Amino acid sequence: MTIWTLAIVAFLLICIIDAWNLPSLRKSTNDLESEAHSYLVELDQLSSQKCYESYVAEWAYATDINDENEKVKLELSLDSAKFSKEISQNVTATFPLWREFKDPDLVRKLKKITILGAARLPDDQFKKYAQLETDMTKHYSTTTICSFKYKETCNLSLEPELTKIMRESRNEEELRHVWTEWHDKSGGPIKQTYKKFVEISNQAAKLNDFNDTGALWLNSYESETFKDDVEELWQTLKPLYQQIHAYVRAKLRNVYGDQFSDDGLIPAHLLGNMWAQSWENIDSLTSPYPNKASIDVTEQMIQQGYTPLKMFQVSDEFFTSLGLIAMPDEFWKESLIEKPDNRQVVCHASAWDFCNGKDFRIKQCTRVTATDLVIVHHEMGHIQYDLLYKDQPYFYREGANPGFHEAVGDTLALSVITPKHLKEIGLLDESIPIDDYETSINFLFSMALNKIAFLPFSYLIDKYRWDIYDGTVDESQYNTHWWRLRKEYQGIKPPNARSEANFDAGAKYHVPANVEYLRYFVSTIIQFQFHRSLCIEAGQYDPLDPKKPLHNCDIYRSKAAGSKLAAGLSMGSSKPWPEVMRVITGQEKMDAYAIREYFKPLEKWLTAANEEMGEIPGWK
Repeated sequence: MTIWTLAIVAFLLICIIDAWNLPSLRKSTNDLESEAHSYLVELDQLSSQKCYESYVAEWAYATDINDENEKVKLELSLDSAKFSKEISQNVTATFPLWREFKDPDLVRKLKKITILGAARLPDDQFKKYAQLETDMTKHYSTTTICSFKYKETCNLSLEPELTKIMRESRNEEELRHVWTEWHDKSGGPIKQTYKKFVEISNQAAKLNDFNDTGALWLNSYESETFKDDVEELWQTLKPLYQQIHAYVRAKLRNVYGDQFSDDGLIPAHLLGNMWAQSWENIDSLTSPYPNKASIDVTEQMIQQGYTPLKMFQVSDEFFTSLGLIAMPDEFWKESLIEKPDNRQVVCHASAWDFCNGKDFRIKQCTRVTATDLVIVHHEMGHIQYDLLYKDQPYFYREGANPGFHEAVGDTLALSVITPKHLKEIGLLDESIPIDDYETSINFLFSMALNKIAFLPFSYLIDKYRWDIYDGTVDESQYNTHWWRLRKEYQGIKPPNARSEANFDAGAKYHVPANVEYLRYFVSTIIQFQFHRSLCIEAGQYDPLDPKKPLHNCDIYRSKAAGSKLAAGLSMGSSKPWPEVMRVITGQEKMDAYAIREYFKPLEKWLTAANEEMGEIPGWK
């Protein structure tokens, strides 16, 4: 035989042996998958218990900031990270070829287990990571400044004092003082801590096989083109934002003329919010038809004796009217819904799932205002989502993507804040027409100051951090780059000169707390898609019927709409988010159609109003 003949015979023998052993190999793979399934069933209960213990410690610290609670929180955080790491290592060692399993659901679960984030760090590094994050959030939550009017009073917190001043004051010097002091004292001191945090956070990302933390965050959206998709959405909505910006700029110039220059930028401290992230608090200065009755029902709430508890009860009743789940007893017993007088707390509103299927809580320093009524519905939306997927396996008990969780409560709030609904629950005077053109324009404008004004801010916070995490920007440009993006995307500028001694991004909670922020941009887009779909389901919206505009839809008491929403939300993250999106909306992609449809009457009005004033949209 020639060498080629021997090679061919050898090859055929190998093929025959492989064919003979194929059933055995297939059985072996099936056995491994069966073992993996059994392993995950056992792991589910254990993971839920570990999660519960960790959240108990987190809650204790967030609702009573002291050294002992901080120590326990860090210990439990380290313990939880060790547990996650051990599980991941066990999966890799026991099922080294798990990526080749035939069951896609099994592969999806195992993939979630093996992406650990910061928990992948060595113990000493994780402890350092957790301490840095705790130090930054503690500094943020305990920062106080001195009063503008009473110089000797130096205990003003962000909530409620500074937020109230930014919302209500029309004294430019006071607004400038509060803005500057908060940014200087909350942001500046953590700049070097944040630099260290970025370094160790990127180490964790690399250990998870991602280039940097930004790439790790984007993995949650399961799309290679997500950055481009978001930029495209922003460019589609930018013309509407620019019309709003131009109109607001003209109105504010009439009030604070000497604060404006020919660059077209709006000073950030004049927009009614510490971060100029939403502008609804200057509605009274900019309303298109100021002589029309206001739909801000804050005064009505106060007159009717609303309390924080009543606000949560009203929200709960809205959810149950759709056939959704009532808040469990533990929620009412354990939630913190008012700021206590006897201790420091993290006042930033948040919803908590304690992983055991029955303990769900909200932490919020609630004020009796129309704005906080919306926030209550937002936070209750988180809990409703938690309740709907509570029977999913542990690793699927999360939003389909981070934006989904933020969208749920806001979707329902789009109904709650309509004049129609406010009348229905007795908060809006019966004499105020709900289909009057001028009233509708005022309502849409107020909504735009909240929703559309928020879009560039909700995009640029992570765009800014992507550039830091991937090394495009280093600490010598932290503040310069922050204001470069805020000018480019928002068309705003700081009220005074800023330098690299400042760290103004750190004056926003989500930066020191290391919370991914793109979720809020995604939420703003998809909540209007959800709203449009649910309104059609409820028979409240018809694109061909001018008497049923999208902005006037209220799905209150529609079991059909509630059922459709629940069908998608109960899936948790068991499927890629486009599949969940399809269940709720019939679409698999985010698009700007619904949001443009919602604001279409306002956009037409603004275009004409700006032309009449000679106000050119845009800025230098």
